[in-house]
Amino acid sequence: MSLRDSLDLIRTVKPDAGTSALEYEVMAERAASLGAAEQRVVASIAALAAPGDDRDARLSEARRTVWEYFVQRELVGFRKHNDVIQELNIPREVIAGLGAMPAGKQR
Repeated sequence: MSLRDSLDLIRTVKPDAGTSALEYEVMAERAASLGAAEQRVVASIAALAAPGDDRDARLSEARRTVWEYFVQRELVGFRKHNDVIQELNIPREVIAGLGAMPAGKQR
């Protein structure tokens, strides 16, 4: 087999097609994970609005889920969060406390 034949065979096989499929799977996993993180934020914000004695614990949980969501957004390339803060109605008290969680409260 000549070099030309080898190159023709490589073009026919299209080795990039395998990485494209893998990249698609990775992107799908990222999107699913980001969606799940957003749902946790929505749930924690809803729980924060509910009446009850354990408001400090619910506020701490909301801050943790929002922080995790923001980190995950940044990992996939979203650097600005103003749009989701507004869209998800994340309270100012949650945003103000990000990064100020006690070490013992983190997962």
